[in-house]
This record gives sequence, structure tokens and C-alpha cells, in this order.
Amino acid sequence: MLVVNRFASRNWRLVGPLLLALAALPAAAQTAAPAAAPPAGEVPMPPEIIFLITTAVFMGLLVLLFGAIVIYQARPLLRKLYDQPAVQNTWSGRMLGLFVGDPVVLTGKATDHILASHDYDGIHEYDNDLPPWWKALFWGTIGFAGVYLVFFHVTASGALSIEEYQGEMAQAAILTQQLGANDDPNKPTDYKPLLASADVKIGHDLFTQNCAACHGKAGEGAVGPNLTDEYWLHGGEVNKVYHTIKYGVQGKGMVAWKGKLSSKQMLQVASYILTLHGTNPANPKAPQGEKESTAGTAAPTPGAPSAQP
Repeated sequence: MLVVNRFASRNWRLVGPLLLALAALPAAAQTAAPAAAPPAGEVPMPPEIIFLITTAVFMGLLVLLFGAIVIYQARPLLRKLYDQPAVQNTWSGRMLGLFVGDPVVLTGKATDHILASHDYDGIHEYDNDLPPWWKALFWGTIGFAGVYLVFFHVTASGALSIEEYQGEMAQAAILTQQLGANDDPNKPTDYKPLLASADVKIGHDLFTQNCAACHGKAGEGAVGPNLTDEYWLHGGEVNKVYHTIKYGVQGKGMVAWKGKLSSKQMLQVASYILTLHGTNPANPKAPQGEKESTAGTAAPTPGAPSAQP
């Protein structure tokens, strides 16, 4: 207590405001607690419980503060105690060394003993202790290996890698069936352009929202290619355009819209793109790809029959 009093007398300007701030925590928490509205369906915590928890935290911080003060002021005495050989050879003494600046419990004890048989080109090897943390980690891995053996191989409580792989493949097969056969990128489709005015209008809106940033508002091309001329990088027939929209083009900046747009929406966009053929917008991008005549570029006809996904 004398040590604490001496410290407090010399440092009251620092300790006093800190203690006052800590003392104000319970009252502040009790005052602010009713202001927080709990989410619907949750039972609010009683103010008494909040006060008790806050008080316990405050008291814990107070104990830690005074403990740190006492240890700091008692370091000379702890050092004298630690310097006794009987204390250093115990685990409690090694932990005490952390408080007086001796990390032997973490680094191990260095010795001057040289291994006579380990002398190579004048380089000598000392017989020093391995760091205690390394030893603890080594024994911990042995213990973990035992638990792993019992859990996965003796009791078969956990799934091995091959079992996890088989389960994931089974889930993938179910998902593939749910997506349908048309999700196979190698399977050709036989869709016809959607030329009804309502479908073309939806395709125009989707194109403006998702595609115009790269292909231009009128399809004149920007980062992406020009969609109004007769040249196509990946085919200008409606099913090829649909395939490009759905699966994208890796490495070329064309993202796959599968999962973001429905099959019908992608076909509506493809059908709208075909209506841009020959529109000759301002500032068209230079042709790219191969020249190809497109199908389904006629003007939209309300109620025109077409195959839909």
C-alpha cells in the first residue's frame, strides 16, 4: 500500500482524471441504456443487468490499473526475488521473469556449451534450449494428431476429403439438373428472334441499362464492338448473340449475364441487338471480326411467333 500511495502522490494529475472517467462509466451506461430500442422480436435487457455488467467491467479495469501500478513500482523487489536461483528454475519464476524483462520463458536459455562433433569450417554449434513456445507447439501438434485420428478414422465422426468431394459432386449434379439442359454452353439452341414490340422494348431497356456503357447507347461501339454493322466477333445469328450474352467472353471484358438476367431477358436483348443492324449511328466504331449476314433483323412485328426459352 505504501508503494501505491507514493506512486499516486507523484502522479495524481494523471491517475485522478482516469479514475473519475472510469467511475462515470456505470452511470453513463445506465442513463444511455433506455435510449437504445431493441429490434423487433427481441426482449430488451433489464437496466439492472446492464448496470451490473458495466459495474463489473469497471471494477475489472480498476483492478487491472492498480495491478499494473503495483507491479511497475515493485519491479526492483521482483527483480531481487527473481535473481534467486531457486526461483528462476520454477515455472512461476520464469513467468515472473516476463515482468522484470527476462524473456527466457519465451526464448529459452542460452548456454556456452559447444557440441564438439558439430564443427564445420570453423563454424561451431551451441547446445542451446529450444524455445519453450516451440516445444509447446510441437507437443500440441502431436495431441492434435491424436484427436484427428480418433475423430476421422476411428469413430468416423467427420467426413474425409474424398467423402466431401463426392458430396459436393452430388450437389453439383442436382444443381445442374435444376438449371436445365439449356445451361450447357456446348449445346446449341434454336431460338427465333422475339420481334414483338413489347419484347423489343424490354430488350432496349435492358440494353440501355446493362450494355450501353460498353457498346454505346445506339450500339455504335465503345469499349465493346460496334453492333450495327455486318461484322461479328462471335457470330451475329440470334442464337450466337444469345450465347455470347449468357456465357460472356473470358479475357475480353464481356461478362456472363447468366444468373443476372433470365433466359427470356437475354433473348430479348439479343433480339433487340439484331434490330440495330444497318442503323448507321453517329461515330461508329471500326468493324471487328468477320462479315456475316444476320437473321431476324426485320422491323418488330406485334405478335410475331418465335421460339422462347
